[in-house]
Amino acid sequence: MNRTENCLKKLERMNKALRHDEPDRVPVSDFFWGGFLRRWRDELGLPETANPYDYYDLDWQATLPNMDPRIRPFETLTESPEEITVKTGFGAVIRKKFDQPMPAFVSFETDSIEKLEALTFDSPSDRRRFYDSGDNQIAGVGDGFERNSPAWIETVRRIHPDFPVYGSVCEAHEMLWRIVGSENVMYWIGEHPERLGAQIERIGEFCAGLAWAQIEAAGGMLDGMVVWGDVAYKKCMMFSPAYWRKWFKPVVAKLVAVCREAGLPVIYHGCGNARKIFDDLIECGIAAYNPLEAKAGLDVVELREQLGHRLAFCGNMDVLLWATGSMEEIRAEVLRKLRAARGGGFIFQSDHSVPTNIYAARYGYVVGLVREYGRYPLDLPQQAPPAPAPTG
Repeated sequence: MNRTENCLKKLERMNKALRHDEPDRVPVSDFFWGGFLRRWRDELGLPETANPYDYYDLDWQATLPNMDPRIRPFETLTESPEEITVKTGFGAVIRKKFDQPMPAFVSFETDSIEKLEALTFDSPSDRRRFYDSGDNQIAGVGDGFERNSPAWIETVRRIHPDFPVYGSVCEAHEMLWRIVGSENVMYWIGEHPERLGAQIERIGEFCAGLAWAQIEAAGGMLDGMVVWGDVAYKKCMMFSPAYWRKWFKPVVAKLVAVCREAGLPVIYHGCGNARKIFDDLIECGIAAYNPLEAKAGLDVVELREQLGHRLAFCGNMDVLLWATGSMEEIRAEVLRKLRAARGGGFIFQSDHSVPTNIYAARYGYVVGLVREYGRYPLDLPQQAPPAPAPTG
């Protein structure tokens, strides 16, 4: 499928940044909550089909195939105009209140180590994951709620001519907690460390199969892969780094190996403060780390000083500041964070995703700053220049 000249420039920009070369400018993109999209369209007077990727000419997009262990329609347990409760292909019971941004995980069908050991998975290469529309927990139950998500391959084909397209795959912990719940993961690490480790290895094989099958299904249309793997809280890791290194790290390394064999760079998405395993992720071959949550005490300028150009960074702009800070504060912080882009290795994004409480004008203002001051060679003022009057 032919790509536009602008798309090829974006791809070169992304790849140079990930190789720690300086492209023409700092790449910029983001993940957007459905609530923000509705607000953004309303505030700018845009049609329902409008999206920020086209409007701001952003530099890359991620896509979500069906990663449910068992591919099946959601089972509706309760439903009203205000909320819905469903059971998904992960065996998770999830309640989604439509006026709240995120769902609640109510219970998990797999609630014992014995049930986990007996759990069977549909094939990671099952064609329905990539070629059919259908219910899909990760794509369908989040800040919004969607039944019968479009076929993944159709999304890839639609985006591919105009944007670098990244696929998605969960690493073992991200898959595990969605099957058994975070509490059980923590309990079983303590109670059944070896038995759980064997299941982590098994789930890891499933994840690697998903990555391989996804790359094959895309037929050359993927430009990279996002590995989703939350393993940290605001202050520290969710569990011992030693346990992570013994059981989870080999899965990450295998996922990276699958992707690199296909020529795809990997961006690892991990919420919280996982600083203790950054050296391990570098060793695994991760190209860039996202989202670098500012609220978890991570600062991309400090990390660049500490890690040099061994790891690229993607994110770290504090959305709380975007929502509540003055325009002068926002401007100063954007320009300070751009210091981490010297020598390449930085993709500008929020420190997770753009939520509903961000004014459209503020998001556009931030993108404009990156476009103005993020051109190479970087010429960043020592102090932030005056900002315009607040617009929201």
